[in-house]
Amino acid sequence: MKPLHYTRWFLIAFLLLAGTISCTPIDLFEKTAVIPGHSWKSSFRPSFTFTIKDTSAPYQIYFIIRHSDRYRYNNIYFNLYAKGPGQDTAQVATYDIRLATNEKGWLGSGMDDIFEHRQLLTPRSADKAFYFKKPGDYTFTIEQIMREDPLEQVLNTGIRIEKK
Repeated sequence: MKPLHYTRWFLIAFLLLAGTISCTPIDLFEKTAVIPGHSWKSSFRPSFTFTIKDTSAPYQIYFIIRHSDRYRYNNIYFNLYAKGPGQDTAQVATYDIRLATNEKGWLGSGMDDIFEHRQLLTPRSADKAFYFKKPGDYTFTIEQIMREDPLEQVLNTGIRIEKK
C-alpha cells in the first residue's frame, strides 16, 4: 500500500472515533437565574429543576454566583433546598461559601469588574459526592441568608450538576 492509503485509513478511523465520542451524552446540567436589579432580596428564591436518570452514579453539585467587584463581602451564606420526586417537603442545607481572601482577592474567575464562582458543594459523606435516590425531576432552590437584605451587586446565581 502507498503511504497515502495509511493516511486515508487513519483519517477515516479518527473521524469515526470522533463522531462516536461527540455523540455520547454528557450528564451535565447548569442553570442560572438573573437577580433583578442586581439586588438579591431574601424573598427572591430562584428554583432550578433537573431530571436525573442514572441513580447509580455519583454527582457533584456546584453553586454558581456572579457578582460585581463592588460586592461588599468576602463570602455568602445561603440555604439550598432540594426536593426530589415524590417528596412533599424539601431538604435544606446551609452553606457559607468563601468568595475572597485578604491575600488573593476574589477567588473566582473575573473579566473586567465581573467575577464568577463555581463552588463545589460537598455532602457530609466521606466520598464527596451526592447520590440521587430515585430517577426523576429534582428541584433546587437557593435562598440568600446574608444580614444585608437586599444583597447588592449580585448579578446571577445558579446550580451546576455533573456526573462524577
